[in-house]
Amino acid sequence: MQLEGQSKLLRIFVGEADRIAHQWLYEAIILKARENGLAGATALKGIMSYGASSRLHRARLVELSEDLPVVIEIVDQAEKIDAFIPVVNQLFEQCGKGGLITIEKVDVIYYKPKN
Repeated sequence: MQLEGQSKLLRIFVGEADRIAHQWLYEAIILKARENGLAGATALKGIMSYGASSRLHRARLVELSEDLPVVIEIVDQAEKIDAFIPVVNQLFEQCGKGGLITIEKVDVIYYKPKN
């Protein structure tokens, strides 16, 4: 797949503990992105966050947090990102939890598979 120039970055914020049945929400999103042929996706685990509820989530040695922030980043052509947003919305509905979805314009400088 060739991906260069103007693209979009889809950034999805979820909680580590968010699940759909027995599957992590972040995992379900990444697997759906792959199934839909998106260029790539990465889940990043945060160490501290708060969102719409203002509830603080943080990782400390003294306390084990069970719901750290996870950010999923997906970069692809604008049309493919736009078409994937309803899929993410449906996964949020199935999960029954809130979240945040943002989109940014990005310039892809380099994207090639390793030979």
